[in-house]
Amino acid sequence: MSTSPRPSAFLPLIVAGLATIGPFSIDTYLPSFPAMADALGTTQLHVQQTLTAYLLPYAGMMLFHGAVSDSFGRRRPILVGVVGYALASVGCALAPNIEMLLLFRALQGLLAGVGMVIGRAIIRDCYHGHEAQRLMSQVLMIFAIAPAVAPIIGGWLHTWFGWRANFWFLAGLGIVLFLACLRYLPETHPPHARHRFAPAPLIAAYRHVAFNRRFLLLAGTAAINFAGFFIYVLSAPTFIYRHLGLEINQFAWLFMAGVVGMVIGAYLSGRLAGRIPPQRAVKLGYTIMFVAALYNVLYYMWFPPMLPWSIIHQAFYAVGLTIAMPAITLLLLDLFPRNRGMASSLQGFVHSLFSAVNAGVLSPLFSGTAAMLAGGMLGLLTAGFGCWWIYSSLPPAPVAAGQGVASD
Repeated sequence: MSTSPRPSAFLPLIVAGLATIGPFSIDTYLPSFPAMADALGTTQLHVQQTLTAYLLPYAGMMLFHGAVSDSFGRRRPILVGVVGYALASVGCALAPNIEMLLLFRALQGLLAGVGMVIGRAIIRDCYHGHEAQRLMSQVLMIFAIAPAVAPIIGGWLHTWFGWRANFWFLAGLGIVLFLACLRYLPETHPPHARHRFAPAPLIAAYRHVAFNRRFLLLAGTAAINFAGFFIYVLSAPTFIYRHLGLEINQFAWLFMAGVVGMVIGAYLSGRLAGRIPPQRAVKLGYTIMFVAALYNVLYYMWFPPMLPWSIIHQAFYAVGLTIAMPAITLLLLDLFPRNRGMASSLQGFVHSLFSAVNAGVLSPLFSGTAAMLAGGMLGLLTAGFGCWWIYSSLPPAPVAAGQGVASD
């Protein structure tokens, strides 16, 4: 039964659209890295640090988006955040040097996560059980298109108008999403369910969520599993140009493999919702991801990088990832029924912080050869499975009476 007074028919599209801000902000300008380095008088390594400049504040603000929505409602923070993101994108488009670009990328990161964090809470506000898992899968299916479409659009825009057009596109995306939210996004968190925005109760709630071992294990599971996929996205310029020897108009090969896998996985996740328990969905996802990662490692023991064999793993890994992710996310949110926004915030923080480490440390470390990237994927997947195995070994969590949160 829905807790929202009026869940919109456009809700999946709106929530998915808000979630695409993240991948569009990361992937759209990747084909332009060499040209940006030349135009701004810097190196590609410095240009790559614009990813870190975006991801670190993105991770930091994840701590606050959900808590603000728990206190002031879901709708207003999204509207303010999306407008601010559009303005920051204009700043990126006009940046005269790498320093100003880093500054405005950081401002983008501060605001870009508001839709993804609060969007998850909105879904859980409105739907329960397998209905929530099915809607989460639908959102993932729509969201999956963004990583493949973004570099294609970025390549076209770069070819036609130059690298700055990528950021004008992001500004336009922000404006379109603001208008869509203004017209169609309902308020799903009524005033009587909100919490007082005061330091003492907020700190207590943060402490309770952040130090809950089940939360940490589930958040780590989701973040590290995704990192195994995302390391190829972050390393795409090196993987595409250097290892595969492709050109800018062939940049979409890697991303198309991922998007096909995500769409198939999201469809299967929606079909499985209500038919098998979440734990079995996660196990199925891991089975597929391990097959993909092991194939990837074994391939480079005998063969050099080449199409299509060097990208097949990305499709199968994405299938397993998108089967497992909705179940993991709902298990995490259900730990804290009265603090879903905060739980979503902290999950987003863990996810984004690990993505920033991935961009600044792991991607440069493993992108030297295709075989090293394959080993990085398998290692990250194994670490994520370790988190899930420990979580699965814990006894069932009691619920703290009168608090609406899982105790530990």
